[in-house]
Amino acid sequence: MLTTVMLCGVGGQGTILAADLLAKVAAAEGLEVKLSEVHGMSQRGGSVDTVVKYGDELFSPVTDPGMVDHMVAFELMEAMRRIHYVRPDGRMLVNPRAIQPLPVLTGDLPAPHGMQAILEEEGAIFIDADLLACEAGSPKSANVVLMGALSWGLPFALETWNDVIASRVPPKTIEANLNAFQLGRAACQKGECAR
Repeated sequence: MLTTVMLCGVGGQGTILAADLLAKVAAAEGLEVKLSEVHGMSQRGGSVDTVVKYGDELFSPVTDPGMVDHMVAFELMEAMRRIHYVRPDGRMLVNPRAIQPLPVLTGDLPAPHGMQAILEEEGAIFIDADLLACEAGSPKSANVVLMGALSWGLPFALETWNDVIASRVPPKTIEANLNAFQLGRAACQKGECAR
């Protein structure tokens, strides 16, 4: 069975690390894995999206609209940009943070409004990853919070996730990242990730 996960955000939010964690977990569980990354102007806060596919046999790392099983959006605007990729029965996990694009910051365009309401209508599940990351002791670990939330809907062992996280993040941040992961997962265990 093939599973497609899309992670989207802006440069500096840790989408690439999050995708790497997921890919390593799937590989550790014996599945074939393919990644496709689009960085855009990530160095300047531009869009970043990564597709992680895993299953018994894969042929391509790219995906088409309407084919994503799980979308993890690190902020609202990127969720809006990628919503058409999610399957009708797919799951959208969205961090309700809004990062204004440069044309809005410079006053060339008005700030968009109503994004959260639109996403909610489409079945999005909101996880306040920034708040939970601070609670975990590392404001930069919102990406790992979102991986914890995602993990609740995937068939991978908790031990595999913990091992991969501990091997992939800087040694000084292992405890905070494991806490962040657990807080994201716990939010879903409490039912916050149910539609």
